[in-house]
Amino acid sequence: METSTEGEPGTPHNAVGPAPSRNNAPGAAQARPAAPAPAVPTQAPAADLVTADSSGTEARTTAAGRPVAGGAAADSVPGGDEPAAAGGHGTDATSSGRAVVPPRSLSPSRAGDFMQCPLLYRFRVIDRLPEKPSEAATRGTLVHAVLERLFDAPAVERTAPRAKALVPGQWQRLREARPELVELFADDADGERLARWLAEAERLVERWFTLEDPTRLEPAERELFVEAELDSGLTLRGIIDRVDVAHTGEVRIVDYKTGKAPRPEYAEGALFQMKFYALVVWRLKKVIPRRLQLVYLGSGDVLTYDPVPADLERVERKLLALWEAIRLATETGDWRPRPTKLCGWCDHRAHCPEFGGTPPPYPLPVRAEESGSTAQGRMGPD
Repeated sequence: METSTEGEPGTPHNAVGPAPSRNNAPGAAQARPAAPAPAVPTQAPAADLVTADSSGTEARTTAAGRPVAGGAAADSVPGGDEPAAAGGHGTDATSSGRAVVPPRSLSPSRAGDFMQCPLLYRFRVIDRLPEKPSEAATRGTLVHAVLERLFDAPAVERTAPRAKALVPGQWQRLREARPELVELFADDADGERLARWLAEAERLVERWFTLEDPTRLEPAERELFVEAELDSGLTLRGIIDRVDVAHTGEVRIVDYKTGKAPRPEYAEGALFQMKFYALVVWRLKKVIPRRLQLVYLGSGDVLTYDPVPADLERVERKLLALWEAIRLATETGDWRPRPTKLCGWCDHRAHCPEFGGTPPPYPLPVRAEESGSTAQGRMGPD
């Protein structure tokens, strides 16, 4: 995969279609510097461009508080879009009182957890251990909410001052929806840290206007929950920040990131989530998105990628292999920790054997012929 950090003069960042740059081979990623540019107008010609499975009975709400129908409710795990385990086949319950069932679906967040550390996946999906909210993640949720709600206004009113003015109200809504966020600034008696945090959120929102022109965008979908079952039986699901549809019918999937763009050699990892979404859309609607676009508000970069069938087939094979590994770990109780430099930010070190901790008792049945007392990270029932 090649990357380019030099955009051609006059190239609109929001064009749905090939990027006129030197690296314009199918599937080539294009990383572009921040520069104000007009957007190609988009429209939403059909409400069923991308739809969630309507078999679910629960509903979820977006970061901005709008209801999204279909599928199962998003869980409460920070950054999670895996549905909460619910009744039916559970053999035990977590400390929160929820019934425990084996994993039934895969999202980009949870796939990333397993690839980072299988034990982290277990703690989040099976044990559902609580995690403290972080300022960075919460700021990301707040910025997403503001950018989602801005499109409720008529196009001519989608200005930077209006977007910044949405920040306080969306922060209040977020605190009401998630009372645990109050603890983020519990020790901030004079409010200075909160003020700086909100100001940074406003700066990120304002930077977006240097990358895209919302007055020329009419998203087909915002904060869209999607779900598709592969031929193998694996269910994939996730939440797409924005779906644009050009007048020609070409589809673009857009994701906002409040951090900085990765270096070119790490761009493939950053695009995994977008390829995941593209695969879901392809399997749902038999349409391959023309463009995948990552908007990095932290650094003011836009990374684009034009997928081809071979790309998405490789992603599907990778996900099937990943799911097989998850299935085996679920049945054997063998969830191995994978120490990395990211361990320093993990909330679960007290339960991790790598740090002298002990995982909670494994709440699912274990296949006796597969279990073994020497398996690293395994904590089956005694």
